[in-house]
Amino acid sequence: MLLIDRLKMYPRVGAACGRIHPTGSGPMVWYQKFEYAVGHWLQKTAEHVFGCVLCSPGCFSLFRAAALMDNNVMKKYSIKSSKAQHYIQYDQGEDRWLCTLLLRQGWRVEYSAASDAYTNAPEEFKEFYNQRRRWVPSTMANIVDLLGSATLITQKNPSMSRPYMVYQLFNLVSFILVPSTVILMIAGSLTVLLDVQPNGALIMALIPPAIFLGISFKIKPDTQILIAAIMSTLYAFLMMTTTIVIIGTMVKDKSILTPSSLFLIALACFYIVTALMHPQEIGLVFFSFLYILCIPSSYLLLSIYAMVNMNNVSWGTRERAPAAGAANTPQTTAQNAESTFTRFFSLAKCCRKLCRRGSAEELIVSLDMQNMEATESDTPPQNSIVEDLRMSEEERRSRQQEPAFTFPNHSWITQLQSLSDDMRLREDMLEEDEEQFFRELTAKYLEPLTENKKEQKQMANNLNELRNKINFIYFILNAFWLIATFTLQLLNSTAFIQVPKLDIHLNYTGEYVAIEPLGFMFILTFIFLVVIQFSAMLYHRIQTLIHYVAFLDTESMSENQKEQQPLKQVEDEKSDEESDDDEDIVFSRVLNSHGGGILV
Repeated sequence: MLLIDRLKMYPRVGAACGRIHPTGSGPMVWYQKFEYAVGHWLQKTAEHVFGCVLCSPGCFSLFRAAALMDNNVMKKYSIKSSKAQHYIQYDQGEDRWLCTLLLRQGWRVEYSAASDAYTNAPEEFKEFYNQRRRWVPSTMANIVDLLGSATLITQKNPSMSRPYMVYQLFNLVSFILVPSTVILMIAGSLTVLLDVQPNGALIMALIPPAIFLGISFKIKPDTQILIAAIMSTLYAFLMMTTTIVIIGTMVKDKSILTPSSLFLIALACFYIVTALMHPQEIGLVFFSFLYILCIPSSYLLLSIYAMVNMNNVSWGTRERAPAAGAANTPQTTAQNAESTFTRFFSLAKCCRKLCRRGSAEELIVSLDMQNMEATESDTPPQNSIVEDLRMSEEERRSRQQEPAFTFPNHSWITQLQSLSDDMRLREDMLEEDEEQFFRELTAKYLEPLTENKKEQKQMANNLNELRNKINFIYFILNAFWLIATFTLQLLNSTAFIQVPKLDIHLNYTGEYVAIEPLGFMFILTFIFLVVIQFSAMLYHRIQTLIHYVAFLDTESMSENQKEQQPLKQVEDEKSDEESDDDEDIVFSRVLNSHGGGILV
């Protein structure tokens, strides 16, 4: 309802998304709980405040039909991929691609933090890696597409300013250089643990991921994931040991002004304060320690796996192997097409019967159960098309007298219940034109595409070439960043920045801490991002509170809610408050109809 309210208030909002909560159990889900929280608390809010949200997730979003049917949106979104880059940008992140089309047409995409949804998250390491294998290249491709047409977008979309496009360019550069940044962090950990020279620690930190990158081009994806899982475990132990050593050093030396300790303290304070701004989700801060331990796996090994397997455009998490000996004969293809049509037809019929039979979820689940029972007994389901045609007039009338809804607490259902009988839909069968429409729609969009072996082979070669080009650019930029850091560390005697060293009481100790320029730039960059995203988060928190309070204040009561007030309670009020004026009686009734809540 809050998403609908956003689109009702602002005509130029083409889509709105809500807060996504991963569900499941296990360490992978715990990691994703905090990862999703950080992404929504900081990234989504910053995009909403300074520009537009770049991705309205497919698991919980509301789209305006007029925006989808705008020029170059749905018509371009539904085309078949014909180039290698299309498979990466269009198919691997379809929700992000749809938002890219909306933004290019001048529509605004927003984020509502008060709208919550719960989605199934990958619980296994392999499933998680395969999911992000799609998301990483698609994210880069769509951001590059937006930046490539930045001038046109800023002219057509009033919410996309030039400073915001610069902000996205900054995020893209940071996203590209994240593997080398993690390697530098690992090198710093080795320096703390083994007390070696920075350059020696950098070489030691670079060797394992370089070997993993080299062999990933030759081994199978499942083997890559197995190696990544082993390395992730070792890196997690390294991060945990380094954190303990840094804390112990701070206590022992009574000094906090070192690059490692400053980063650790700033990160912890930032996460704690951000969590405090979201009281209902403050418990997620306990998963932040697991999030920090998994940084090498999520931002180094996963980046390598996603970039190396960019040519793999399969979904990766939902494919199921066919049964042994099963052949795709023309007869089975026809049967699948017919069953697809029956399923689609039945769902359309469910929408028509929604206003008098119950919720759509109940109808769909009931239909699935009946179809399964009919398959086992080789008899047509009771809710099939044939059964509806055979239904007598008396049965139809009896069904029309059934309760309209089974969930009266839902606001949209309550509003539909208030409709008059003349507005209720009671059709039990589709008209001939509508049936023909669904048959054509099924044949055009739902039936499998014809496979052309020659075209598939050519497309596979094109995807390999595109993968090699993108990987060369991606990893050569990270190599340049590492080489620059290595060179400046060799010249640390002449090129470094001195920072006064402070103790735990913030008193000057008389010593200095030497920080190389690139490390100093990294700290400044981190502080810059923290200030921007934290400011956006504060502003968005205030706007979310205003929207939520305003929505509750203006939400109208349905007639059914008014009728639920007991008549006896009204009579008692009249007898007990005869001396009160009419305004007090009306206020009391309204207050009671709200369940004794506060009337704003």
